[in-house]
Amino acid sequence: MTPPPGSPGLPVALAVLVSVIGGYLLGSVPVAVLVARAHGLDPREAGDRNPGFWNVMELLGRRAAVPVFAGDMLKGVLAGLLALAVTGGRLTWPGGVTAAGAVPVYLAVAAAMAGHAWPVFAGFRGGRSVLTFAGGFAVICPPAFLLGVAALVVTTLVTRSFAAGARVGVFGLPVLQLLLAPVGYVAATGALMCLIGLRFGQASRAGRASRPS
Repeated sequence: MTPPPGSPGLPVALAVLVSVIGGYLLGSVPVAVLVARAHGLDPREAGDRNPGFWNVMELLGRRAAVPVFAGDMLKGVLAGLLALAVTGGRLTWPGGVTAAGAVPVYLAVAAAMAGHAWPVFAGFRGGRSVLTFAGGFAVICPPAFLLGVAALVVTTLVTRSFAAGARVGVFGLPVLQLLLAPVGYVAATGALMCLIGLRFGQASRAGRASRPS
């Protein structure tokens, strides 16, 4: 199989494999666990036991949670950029990732989300993957991501709730992408968000199972 136009030379199958494995390993870096341990606690054993931004913020405050926010988003960004680099994909304005790189980028971001949720470096006990998804989406469709950030800011100012702003900003991304990209890409974004739903459902079942009867 020959590489697509603009590819640095890796065969397509190998490029996709590198994207997926690299994405998963990037996602598996347990940023929240590392940050929290530097402050003397394990977020998987405190608060809501979610090793992610929200739990770290509630346990340690906003300042300590900033590296978690940035690190979890960066995992998605780097996974998407890795896929673009090894497949020769490009970004166009305003639609985002081009057809040549779309599938590898989506797979790499999905792998990073899976790595965040079930990290090989942290006993497969990970977070919900929301920020990793958002970071990956910033590569998939930068204009829609920026519109999502604007929606987050406006909603936060109106409601005085960052949580409400984050929900509007993140879960409005497929709608915003629909204004700029083909519907097939939007469907793929929806599939990524299904991973978030799967992780939330798994965490909810685990929480119920851990309660005393």
